[in-house]
Amino acid sequence: MAVNAELKRRILSDSGIGVPFAQTKILNLNLEYAMTTRVIALDLDGTLLTPKKTLLPSSIEALARAREAGYQLIIVTGRHHVAIHPFYQALALDTPAICCNGTYLYDYHAKTVLEADPMPVNKALQLIEMLNEHHIHGLMYVDDAMVYEHPTGHVIRTSNWAQTLPPEQRPTFTQVASLAETAQQVNAVWKFALTHDDLPQLQHFGKHVEHELGLECEWSWHDQVDIARGGNSKGKRLTKWVEAQGWSMENVVAFGDNFNDISMLEAAGTGVAMGNADDAVKARANIVIGDNTTDSIAQFIYSHLI
Repeated sequence: MAVNAELKRRILSDSGIGVPFAQTKILNLNLEYAMTTRVIALDLDGTLLTPKKTLLPSSIEALARAREAGYQLIIVTGRHHVAIHPFYQALALDTPAICCNGTYLYDYHAKTVLEADPMPVNKALQLIEMLNEHHIHGLMYVDDAMVYEHPTGHVIRTSNWAQTLPPEQRPTFTQVASLAETAQQVNAVWKFALTHDDLPQLQHFGKHVEHELGLECEWSWHDQVDIARGGNSKGKRLTKWVEAQGWSMENVVAFGDNFNDISMLEAAGTGVAMGNADDAVKARANIVIGDNTTDSIAQFIYSHLI
């Protein structure tokens, strides 16, 4: 299938390269990208997805062209695998997905977890006890579902989004009487996603958890902290998968926007931060492009990879 020439022309026409690139920090942008890159790693929320949780048509087409050119595309997200279905299918991917900030690798075609480092049950129970003490609530990601005790604003928003999807793509949200009992009944606890109206309190809680329990606390959104098994990260799981394919992380271009993306932005040969990223995240990337409402991902692919 030929590239949509008009779309590509429009994307690349503004200011020679594109309006979002007017604010781009460019380091070593040359043909070596196309010669050495084999993998395009993509965060979802805040990166590939718009604020409305949709994929831009320009991104879908550019990524399809990249696949045709021989690139491997892999989603690397903080999401549960059950919350990725619509995007995975829209992109027509055949690679596994790295989920819950590197906690596990999921094969959608075989419908199975390929490898994982879930949270030990005793750690999950200790964390739940601390959550109750501090009156902090959120989602616990387990097996094939996300469970909660109290319907927080984050839970309600995410559940409402799920209801807009076709039944076959709809993730499972389940209210339970006790997170502690559930944690002891499931096969795996992947992570906790926590929000709180008092952001400083949530920040303090995250640091307290890291110190007391040795768990990994990463910010996946401006008001959400994810807690998983110590040592888990997007960069670590991505590196393991890339090397298993016989490649090096130098062969990877990774796109991300938040603090949980830093590990893969730094591990990749080229780390690309979105324009809507926090300045601290941008500082850890090689390149900064436009924000997630623009055609900046497509621009980068057309300009430097294909």
